Amino acid sequence: MHFLHIRSSRADATPVILTHGWPGSVLEYLDVIAPLTEPESADQPAFHLVIPSLPGFGFSGPTRSTGWNRFRTARAWAELMDRLGYQRYGAIGNDGGSMVSPEIGRIAPDTVIGVHVTQLFSFPSGDPAEFEGLAEADMAALHHLQWFHENKMAFNTLHSQQPQTLAYALADSPVGLLGWNAQLFGESLDARFVIANVALYWLTGTAGSSLRFYYEDAHAGEQPTEPTTVPTGLAMFAGDFQSIRRFAERDHSKIVSWNSYDTSAGTGGANDAAGHYAAHEAPEVLVGDIREFFAGLA
Repeated sequence: MHFLHIRSSRADATPVILTHGWPGSVLEYLDVIAPLTEPESADQPAFHLVIPSLPGFGFSGPTRSTGWNRFRTARAWAELMDRLGYQRYGAIGNDGGSMVSPEIGRIAPDTVIGVHVTQLFSFPSGDPAEFEGLAEADMAALHHLQWFHENKMAFNTLHSQQPQTLAYALADSPVGLLGWNAQLFGESLDARFVIANVALYWLTGTAGSSLRFYYEDAHAGEQPTEPTTVPTGLAMFAGDFQSIRRFAERDHSKIVSWNSYDTSAGTGGANDAAGHYAAHEAPEVLVGDIREFFAGLA
């Protein structure tokens, strides 16, 4: 496993592990490293950061065994933090990291002080009663999800069903890899950020192995039946996945912070994913929410 490990100079710093997703990488967190580790004010909380590359992604290199889903990854991250000597720490995530981080809290509830994510991927169970009295904003979130499912979800289906078929093409063409991965970066991100992330997959030969994370997750035998119990915070951004609290509280029993932000310039089209890479697009906003969440736990 590859990971960045940046310790704060502050003796009172809180250890946290930050997890990215696909097609992102550790690069999406570069802009939050300095403000989180060395805040300008002594009144602001400081953090020791551990930022790993997911198994099969980027500098972690291609996976050589099966079973690397969110659950196995969460166990590996808990082991990583233990080996680094952190007995109490927080978990932060985006995209795939928003699936891994709550699982770290699930398997180590006495160790993880809190989980902060930018999405809570909780969906309707199929019970019609869940929709009774649903707020207008939540109905709009459902329509947003429906649009994404009908127009942008093909990548998820293919990754979950036939990742190896696509892997050969992506490993053979850097232009093909750019085209495939860039579809989830949206229209408002700067080209340098997009190219850097895609290049990281190309240069490490992890285009194919990163897709298998979806397959392994879709075919995981273990599935949680009880909600998480550690304090959980959400920083949700307009243009990104819109979480619905009623469903989220079914899966996470201790949501203590729920904030929504609109940091987009309003210039992107329907395919834009404004806010999905908040650590890069709006680092000040995300850092502020992280600080407030963990300060509240203290």
